[in-house]
Amino acid sequence: MSVDLATVKRVAHLSRIALSDEDAHRMMDELNGILGFVEQLSEVNVDGVEAMTSVTPMVMRKREDAVTDGDKAADIVANAPETDRNFFLVPKVVE
Repeated sequence: MSVDLATVKRVAHLSRIALSDEDAHRMMDELNGILGFVEQLSEVNVDGVEAMTSVTPMVMRKREDAVTDGDKAADIVANAPETDRNFFLVPKVVE
């Protein structure tokens, strides 16, 4: 896959990036270089290679998936000027 000058200018227009003709040619060369590298990666044989999340072996730390209210309601409203049963009280603004 390769990118032509029209595609570079179209993407720049859609991205709202101003590109001169010189910059567009340079960008086309850079994008084609990147796409060439990606094509090389697709040629690598990865049969039998396990997927990994890190280059070093590690165990993912997980917490128990439990639904709680956090027991923080009193702490949350502690600095409020007025509260009632852990709810904020605010003045009425619409009559």
